[in-house]
Amino acid sequence: MPFFPIIFVSCVTLCDHTSSNEQKTEIYIRDYMTAKEYNQCVDEHADGVYRFILKNIRDEEKARDIVQDSFEKMWVKAGEIAFAKAKSYLFTTAYHTMIDSIRKDKKQTELDDAAINIHTVNHAYSDLKEILNEAIKKLPEIQRHVIMLRDYEGYSYQEIGGITGLNESQVKVYIYRARMFLKNYIGSMDLVV
Repeated sequence: MPFFPIIFVSCVTLCDHTSSNEQKTEIYIRDYMTAKEYNQCVDEHADGVYRFILKNIRDEEKARDIVQDSFEKMWVKAGEIAFAKAKSYLFTTAYHTMIDSIRKDKKQTELDDAAINIHTVNHAYSDLKEILNEAIKKLPEIQRHVIMLRDYEGYSYQEIGGITGLNESQVKVYIYRARMFLKNYIGSMDLVV
C-alpha cells in the first residue's frame, strides 16, 4: 500500500505594505518528521538496516550498536528530516557509521597483528552458502557494500548511489566487478561438492 505523508499546512495572512487594501497569504508546509513518524520509521526499517549491517560486518552485537547509533542520530536530526526521506537518511547514516566502525576495528586489528603473530588455516568447504559468504568477505569493502545493498536488500542503483555517495555508473561498475570476482572465486573452488 503506498504511503502518502500527511502534511500540515498553516496559513498566515500578512499585510502587504505596497497596497493598503490587499493582503498576502503565505503557506508554510511542515517538512520534518514527527515522533509518531519516527516510531513508524523504526517499525518499518529497523530489520532491514540490521540485516544490511549484519551481512557486512558479521557481528550481531556491533550490528545492533550501529543500528542503535543510526536511529539515535536520526532522532537528533528528526526536526531536519522529511519523513519521505527518512529511509534514505537512515541507511546512509548506518552505512557511514558502519564504515567508521570498520576503520576503527581495522586500526585496532593492525595493532594487535603487530603484537601477535597470527597463523591462518585453510579450511575445506562443502556448503555453497559458506563458500559464498567467504567469497563476499574477500571482496573490497566498497564492492561488498554495493553488492549487499543490490542483491541482498534489493535497492536500485540510484538508491545505492544515494546511500554510498557514489554516482550510478560507479555503483554499476563496482557491482559488476564484485559479481565477476564471486563468479571466478566460486568457479575456481576445487572443493565444492
